[in-house]
Amino acid sequence: MLSWVVTFLIIALIAGILGFGGVAGVSIEIAKTIFFIAVILFLVSAVVGLARGRTRV
Repeated sequence: MLSWVVTFLIIALIAGILGFGGVAGVSIEIAKTIFFIAVILFLVSAVVGLARGRTRV
C-alpha cells in the first residue's frame, strides 16, 4: 500500500511542477487517504498480534 502512496506523491509532484494544480491536489488527497488506511491497518494488526500473544512451539 505504501508503494501506491509514493506513486501518487510522485504524480502530484510532477503535476504540480507542470502546472496541473487540480491533478496534483487530487493525487495528494488520494495519497493521504491510502497512507492513513495503511497506518490504521498496521495498528489493528499490531493490536491483534499483541492480543493473541506468543505461542510456544
